[in-house]
Amino acid sequence: MNTPGTISSAMRNVVADVADGLLAITHNGFALLGLGVVFAALTLTVRPEVRELGEAELMGWLQARQGLLAEDALPDETAVPIEASDRTTAVDPKDLPQQQANVAYWLSRKYRVAPEPLGALVAEAYALGLKTKLDPTLILAIMAVESGFNPFAQSAMGAQGLMQVMTKIHGDKYENFGGALTAFDPLTNLRVGVKVLQECIARAGSLEGGLRHYVGAANLDSDSGYADKVLAEHLRLRSVAAGKPVAPNAPQTVPTLAPPSDGEPSLEKVATLFRS
Repeated sequence: MNTPGTISSAMRNVVADVADGLLAITHNGFALLGLGVVFAALTLTVRPEVRELGEAELMGWLQARQGLLAEDALPDETAVPIEASDRTTAVDPKDLPQQQANVAYWLSRKYRVAPEPLGALVAEAYALGLKTKLDPTLILAIMAVESGFNPFAQSAMGAQGLMQVMTKIHGDKYENFGGALTAFDPLTNLRVGVKVLQECIARAGSLEGGLRHYVGAANLDSDSGYADKVLAEHLRLRSVAAGKPVAPNAPQTVPTLAPPSDGEPSLEKVATLFRS
């Protein structure tokens, strides 16, 4: 015949095994349901002294689980998300070629933006300029006029990001980068904006005409001075890149040229030369 001591020892082993099993196989809230079922069964079917033993064992399991949850809630201060490190868009201008450094520091002063993020944008603009045969200072001038280097800018018409690209119209260009929300990623918006600019220039046949297309004024009588603003900033940035002293707010206008009938080049021809 089994003695109370034997029963107590057996129940202790059973409860311990159940508790260890629950702790090992689950880390979710369904374990609490199992806890309730076991506790109810013990309450209804086991003698008082064995029930107390079961309660103690199960309370130990609950405390152990609580400790695990607390550990899981603590942040791992040493972990560095790979995505975050890969998406860092900051470069010390001191590490850039002199022309690029000149431009980055000048834009930083004028637009009150940290030089390190601007360093990354300047470097990317120069890299894209080589690939697309567009002057990188033109690309930067468009960013300056369009958004003032605010990557989260949005116009009343829905143009977004650094280059103020109409995301709804050019959403397909963001597909390879992860979708429309990447319009607010600085480098992605820059690359898509340059692609749009290329298409606009090709469609218009000239830089100034391309700028009118870019701002959505191709079929309007006036672009409200947009092309002139971009070209003026472009001239300033070319001077800055060459190491010439240019005050951040120095006025700069596109030269007024004689009409083509007088044998002089047109403004569009001069603008086209900026791409070289």
